Amino acid sequence: MTFDTVLRNGTVVNHDGIGERDIGLRDGRIAEIGDLSRASAGETIDCAGLTILPGVIDSQVHFREPGATHKEDLETGSRAAVMGGVTAVFEMPNTNPLTTTAERLADKVAAGTHRMHCDFAFWVGGTHGNVRDIPELERLPGAAGIKVFMGSSTGDLLVADDDGVAAILGATRRRAAFHSEDEARLVERKPLRVVGDPSSHPVWRDVEAALRSTERLVRIARDKGARIHVLHISTGEEMDFLKDHKDVATVEVTPHHLTLTETDHQRLGTLVQMNPPVRSAAHRDRIWRGVTQGIADVLGSDHAPHTLEEKAKPYPDSPSGMTGVQTLVPIMLDHVNAGRLTLQRFVDLSSAGPARIFGMARKGRIAVGYDADLTVVDLKRRETIRNGWIASRCGWTPYDGVEVTGWPVGTVVRGRRVMWEGDVVTPSIGEPVRFVEALPRGA
Repeated sequence: MTFDTVLRNGTVVNHDGIGERDIGLRDGRIAEIGDLSRASAGETIDCAGLTILPGVIDSQVHFREPGATHKEDLETGSRAAVMGGVTAVFEMPNTNPLTTTAERLADKVAAGTHRMHCDFAFWVGGTHGNVRDIPELERLPGAAGIKVFMGSSTGDLLVADDDGVAAILGATRRRAAFHSEDEARLVERKPLRVVGDPSSHPVWRDVEAALRSTERLVRIARDKGARIHVLHISTGEEMDFLKDHKDVATVEVTPHHLTLTETDHQRLGTLVQMNPPVRSAAHRDRIWRGVTQGIADVLGSDHAPHTLEEKAKPYPDSPSGMTGVQTLVPIMLDHVNAGRLTLQRFVDLSSAGPARIFGMARKGRIAVGYDADLTVVDLKRRETIRNGWIASRCGWTPYDGVEVTGWPVGTVVRGRRVMWEGDVVTPSIGEPVRFVEALPRGA
């Protein structure tokens, strides 16, 4: 047997368990799994002592292009992704201009193709004005689906009313994603923000704002017979509610809601200011229970960079958002090593989960015929995360100085070794992800 590349002697984690296997890659796909000691290859990568995971997929990132490229763009954001072991990303529509039309989606796809370092798709913003176009928009090349902001956050996308949400869900056929906070409650509670005190952020954007919106969203989804994806769950109440609605709703959790708490505002100030906020340790623990009980479906970083100068503005003028795509793998592997979740569950949340619920074609598994997307990690390696390691243009992380066990060693995208041992070793090869509900004819 002859392959373009063979990864030898690694411990492979896939749908049939964990074990030492070789992986043969040919023409960008996985061609053989097993003992390939007698095979020939153009390149052989010795993975002794390393663990090979299905390529990690981050289905919520904000790369700020177009409109705010002083803090991130598609190239720098995707460079951060592959530096952290991420092989594909779904990028959000709250750019300037907004990604709400076929033309603006096509512009993003063109800007990302063979300029981004990982594969990609783009969420299209759902608005009052583009409802009639949604059936076409969500099936266009490079479209991850429709994203809706029910509560105001960064950017100008907002659909706060039930009729608007219902109109969008009545038009969708794919799974739509939602930022779920109740806008009326956010407006009502704005006076609770304390100038110069970011710890008042979770007081303003409270548990009720999240729960009330999510309850409304599920009710509308049932009425319309639609599938929804609730992003960045931050409350235990939402987890308790959503466990009874898994037929219509899938659930995203984030590393920061699983790792940080509201007490970190005292140490890091606005650097941990997020929408929805990080909350108490009790909420963090209940979100973890949602992970261990299988209620959570995917991990997303909600990578949302701002410059340190912007974050240094006194609250509430400071913008919400932090970097996350590059630290997703090491932070979560540290949780694996601490015994909070198994390696198989991490794979389910970061690879198999997004492939399953979004219908990604040939992604999310180490299996013959699938794209050769692989995340190679050293589970025993101890490293300290530093700002200097962060490839995002803004150049910082709230985890600066945090020691972790478990580290991304290599990123392979469609058979090409893109990152190895901290260096980007292959020029940008990113291409649009394909989805089974939107395959081009003749494909």
